[in-house]
Amino acid sequence: MQELLRTNDPVILSAARWHLEDAGITVLHADSNTSILEGSLGFLQQRLLVPDCELEKARQILLEQGLGDELPTQTKK
Repeated sequence: MQELLRTNDPVILSAARWHLEDAGITVLHADSNTSILEGSLGFLQQRLLVPDCELEKARQILLEQGLGDELPTQTKK
């Protein structure tokens, strides 16, 4: 699994996850419980992970859906 997205914004997480799952990509939502325990301080971000073989396709889907600004620098092209 590769990290595709890291954010504290629940709207971005939900939208990205929906678009990816709609395209048939398996998504692992990591760190959601840790983020809840930390409260609203915002220093622990939640991550979306996708299978290694689906990383490029997932990245492209988020770009097409206008979520490209949320992608980490190393996955932008």
